[in-house]
Amino acid sequence: MRACSQVQVMDDDFSSRRESPPPPHVVGVSLCDSAPLLWRVEDLRSVRAQGLVGALLGSLPRTPRQNGRLGRPLLLLPEEERLLRERQTAAALPARRQDGGGAELVVQVEQQQEEEQQRSYEEQSILALEDRKSALLRAMTSSHSGGPGSGTGTEASDEALRGRLEDLDRSFTFPQSALAVQLSTARAGLSYCPEARAFLQADWPIREQHDRSWDARYQVFRDLRGRGFYLTSAGKFGGDFLVYPGDPLRFHAHFIAICSSLDESVCVLDVLSAARLGSNVKKTVLLCSPGTDGRILYTSLQWSGMV
Repeated sequence: MRACSQVQVMDDDFSSRRESPPPPHVVGVSLCDSAPLLWRVEDLRSVRAQGLVGALLGSLPRTPRQNGRLGRPLLLLPEEERLLRERQTAAALPARRQDGGGAELVVQVEQQQEEEQQRSYEEQSILALEDRKSALLRAMTSSHSGGPGSGTGTEASDEALRGRLEDLDRSFTFPQSALAVQLSTARAGLSYCPEARAFLQADWPIREQHDRSWDARYQVFRDLRGRGFYLTSAGKFGGDFLVYPGDPLRFHAHFIAICSSLDESVCVLDVLSAARLGSNVKKTVLLCSPGTDGRILYTSLQWSGMV
């Protein structure tokens, strides 16, 4: 009986250790002014797994002249960035690290680029000199094949070309402006977004807005995301958020969320225009207002025609 109880305790301990959730993945946010951007592929996968959509801004490396399909970076909504911050699953790389490691990294990258550029310049100088010599040799060969009537003029021209060929090694200079620089198009070199976890620090220089409309938007966003909905920006539909029942790649939006506080006055014409717009795009308009008890009050609007 005692042996059975020990086995049961060991099984319970093993199951508790096996079911312990893994530590959350910390995404690295690169700040461009006040816009939070995600560059790393694993970060994009992590936020997508958390139900945060964002908006892709960059062009694809192999097809940079089209805008039908976009790529990295991913621009987060302010509400998405704040939700990640509350979950402690994101960290921003500060512009200047206190220990000076960031400045040293920049200096090393600049030195490496200068060395590679100088090496490329020397190689291109050698190739340009060989190409100039080949052109002179071709000119000498063509002068020899001019026929029997070439005479003394051909020998003089050959002698002049030989002199130019000898002087070419001493006087040839390859201009710096003619240097060909290779641009990375097949793969993006994000050297300014290091992959090492140690470079990511919890530093958030984004200045938050403390007005009531901003707080109402965030409370509505957090509540709808907690209910399992996916949200994107609804600026082109006259609202705050487009609300999807699932991933936006698989579903159309069902609702247009308009956020406002309870004591905020709303014009009747604005309500009618929002309801009619929602009916035209086959979506239901939601008036969302945070309550005093922390709950969100939702009012649906549907356009049924003129009375």
